[in-house]
Amino acid sequence: MIAAGNIVHVVLTGGVGSRLWPLSRKTKPKQYLDLFDGCSLLEMTIDRNKSIADRLIIVGNAENHALSCKVMEKFSLDHSHIVEAAPRNTAAAIAFAAFQSKEDAVLIVTPSDHIINGEEEYLSALKQAVVIAQNDYLVTFGIKPSKAETGYGYIEFEGNDVLAFHEKPSLDKASDFLKKGNFYWNSGLFCFKAGVFLKELQKQEPEVYNSVKLAWESNDSGFLDYDLSMKIPSISIDYAVMERSSNIKVVASGFDWSDLGSFESVYDYLMKKGHQADANGNILIGSAIHTSFIGVENCLLVHTPDAFLVVKKENSQEVKQVYQELEAANSPLL
Repeated sequence: MIAAGNIVHVVLTGGVGSRLWPLSRKTKPKQYLDLFDGCSLLEMTIDRNKSIADRLIIVGNAENHALSCKVMEKFSLDHSHIVEAAPRNTAAAIAFAAFQSKEDAVLIVTPSDHIINGEEEYLSALKQAVVIAQNDYLVTFGIKPSKAETGYGYIEFEGNDVLAFHEKPSLDKASDFLKKGNFYWNSGLFCFKAGVFLKELQKQEPEVYNSVKLAWESNDSGFLDYDLSMKIPSISIDYAVMERSSNIKVVASGFDWSDLGSFESVYDYLMKKGHQADANGNILIGSAIHTSFIGVENCLLVHTPDAFLVVKKENSQEVKQVYQELEAANSPLL
């Protein structure tokens, strides 16, 4: 049995969403945009986990802190904030939350910017993961692929056992994964005891563990010191722990999931929700101005007060290049 008050939902809010420019900006990243069912992705993330979690920890950078506080005004939940002075990737972010929690607390770790449909299947997967985590395993969630996707990593598994992690594949390899049936998308969702994660991090990446511990011990009401933070190696939880530990289990899950990491995934989501499109599958986002598309199909026209973006659905990963060019030019459009 799980002790009362012992399940903690850890929400990671640090992403910028560069592939969703110009909608997503540094001043208001995609997880705070009220584009989805009339609320933000962060609100949806908190709401879908509140029935199973006893407490909430929001981990994010100083720029996002005020935005997160504003979202939390809509909830009456026991929560706390960890405010990173400088982003040091997910291994450090999760370690801060683990240090703030009791050693035997079960952490359910989720990004703040994912779309999940199928509440019953989702909660069933969470409950399975919590039980496995109680037995001192680190749990990841695999998502049954709906297509041969080259933008996600994959988990090869048998039952609850992880056989291998695979980087983002070529289209041919992704198609092969789809046929084999035991390769699921790596979702970026995790579940484990705080103490178990910290022990594994200390074993696999002692420099990360020690520098995070030092920074956490000097925190001021959840706010972290910049100089101490910059001494923490920037590494993801996948590379630091999940792909190297022998203590991993997977919950193969059937709920609908998208990380909304590109305009292609936003396009697919909006089309499922009945967003207006023309006969060739072209859609307009952010404007009510009459727009006609001629000679193109499956395109998005994205409008904000200071920018337009026109992108073909299948080229949506290239939006990040536009973002990087603007960043190099120190553009105010970011």
